[in-house]
Amino acid sequence: MKHKNPIKKLRLPKSGPTSLAHAVKRRLPGRKSSTNPLEEALTSLPRITNETVAEHREEVLSSARKYIYPLQHSRDRIIKVSVALFVAAIVAFFIYCGLALYKFQTTSAFMYEVTRVIPFPIAKSGSQYVSYESYLFELRHLTHYYETQQKENFSTKSGALRLAKLKHDSMQKVIDDAYVKQLAETNNISVSSREVEDQISLVKSQNRLGSNDQMLGDVLKQFWGWSIDDFQRELKSQLLSQKVASELDTGSHARAANALAEIQGGTDFGAVAAKTSDDPTTKDKGGQYPAAVSKTNRDVPPQAVDALFKLSPGQTSGVIEAGYALEIVKNIKLTGDKVEGAHIMFKLQPISTYIAPLKSEHKSHQLIKLDNPK
Repeated sequence: MKHKNPIKKLRLPKSGPTSLAHAVKRRLPGRKSSTNPLEEALTSLPRITNETVAEHREEVLSSARKYIYPLQHSRDRIIKVSVALFVAAIVAFFIYCGLALYKFQTTSAFMYEVTRVIPFPIAKSGSQYVSYESYLFELRHLTHYYETQQKENFSTKSGALRLAKLKHDSMQKVIDDAYVKQLAETNNISVSSREVEDQISLVKSQNRLGSNDQMLGDVLKQFWGWSIDDFQRELKSQLLSQKVASELDTGSHARAANALAEIQGGTDFGAVAAKTSDDPTTKDKGGQYPAAVSKTNRDVPPQAVDALFKLSPGQTSGVIEAGYALEIVKNIKLTGDKVEGAHIMFKLQPISTYIAPLKSEHKSHQLIKLDNPK
């Protein structure tokens, strides 16, 4: 039996080997195409010419826009929502602060820190606003003192009356301080940092609040809840008030100058003291202090103590600025580490004398209503 050769039935293309291979691939059953996918992708790409490049570019861009536009829209929406939330938070914060300060009159540490950053007003003295922070600064150190040193309970009936009085006093002080600043500006009066530092150094040298910064800081924190910076701030305010009172009280300066001239002209110190001194406890005793004065004596102004110890026995000082008074002191003799001395005091007019006309002409206005302290 003869077998037929299957190759004879194949009709081979007349072309070369490439056509033969193509024919075999097409005729053999179950044989998959071995064409490279990259080749197929490349053959399916449109043909781009100089004439069709603009058309193809627009086609590509239009396909991309359907992704770009939603992303741009989402970003704009996120920005708008974020801004709206931020504005809402700011408005809510200011509403909260307004209610806490002006309705409930909160004195918490948090609200105090807020007023140190945001200048909420609490009153108006003439043309100047008084900051809420200055009021809380005064009130908080007073309440600290009464709570820690006087053991005051502000939740009791008597404590509530005390707190109302402290609020009233604090408000009055910050309003008066605003008027003092107006007077200082009008009369070109100021207090330098050097003057403040000199005053602190004088206090430390006499160990009135401690002899060094560490002790001073501890005393300030214990009694008033102050830092040294807070103390410097309060001291600067006091010195400014004293300087304004001294500058404007020309009458007391004239009296002191006349008394000094008499002493320097040979008149007895005691006689001048009896005639001119404003200290009723010493003027009839020739101005002599009831006891020898030590460097830590707290019954004598620190400026007067400093001057006494700089004088030799028998010497008399010039006119000394001593807070709300002018002083002339005399070193009678040394007794150990103390000085037996005498003084002539000239009280300055209270600062209220000079701010009263301002108050009358430019009345103050409070933005919160305080309880009656009576």
